[in-house]
Amino acid sequence: MDNIIRITEKNGAFRAFIADTTQMIDHAVSIHGLSPVAAAALGRTLTANSIMGLDLKSSNETVSIQICGDGPLGSIVSVSDNNGNVRGYVENPIVDLPLKNGKLDVSKAVGQGFITVVHNMGMKDPYVGRVRIQTGEIAEDIAYYYMISQQTPSVVALGVLVDVDYTVKAAGGYMIQLLPGADDNIISKLEANVYTLESVTEMLAAEMDVYSMAKKLLLGFDYDILQSISPQYKCNCSIDRMERALISLGKEELESIIKEDGKAELNCQFCKRKYTFDKSQLESLLTSAKGDKDEKNS
Repeated sequence: MDNIIRITEKNGAFRAFIADTTQMIDHAVSIHGLSPVAAAALGRTLTANSIMGLDLKSSNETVSIQICGDGPLGSIVSVSDNNGNVRGYVENPIVDLPLKNGKLDVSKAVGQGFITVVHNMGMKDPYVGRVRIQTGEIAEDIAYYYMISQQTPSVVALGVLVDVDYTVKAAGGYMIQLLPGADDNIISKLEANVYTLESVTEMLAAEMDVYSMAKKLLLGFDYDILQSISPQYKCNCSIDRMERALISLGKEELESIIKEDGKAELNCQFCKRKYTFDKSQLESLLTSAKGDKDEKNS
């Protein structure tokens, strides 16, 4: 079972999140049929987004990451709720690139561009932060976002290990964020721990759990584990949402679909579920669309 723990240093010098998201990322890869480099890119993004979701205050809030680079992957989109449940997709899911130094070349697959983080807090205007992609490796880019957009020094590590059969053998990550008052000694000890630590995927592939990872990452520190959750890949699409999407097309567009096709098929980008509407259903939605227009004009 996947797991993310939230940690604070006993004296309030830093907080940390440590995540095993192997099952969640494997499920995403299976849904989207991702190539290894696409799996690594989306998996890292989903893990980071899942961690971000734990900062949300209520169930009607979401936080999304949109990575828009000029690499062959195209856009990467991820959305998380306050329980760390995520959904996401890659614009071009079957990109294949040569390995770089024996590793998946996520940086080249992502390319240059921008990362946008959107906090939707259920109010009229969401909070939007946007920074330029620094490396395309995603972990460093998320750390840069926190530094520039929220003035929070952060260490972020993310990893996805894809097996020979394209399933995900290990996926997860960690994030450490310094809090006001952290002195140089604290920073030096954390840097030393991070420098000597194995990669996230090496630890997970060796069957270490998040608690064992925390002991290695935070060696020499006293800390409290404040939260432990089991996130999932979870889509919130529904027939009602798809009906609203069709109604939003407007009266003229719906009339055109009914006349030319007599049916409509919508696919959810996040979970690939197909929703089919026959002529009678579309005509019913057209009535609703006319009603909405009349109400707005009254």
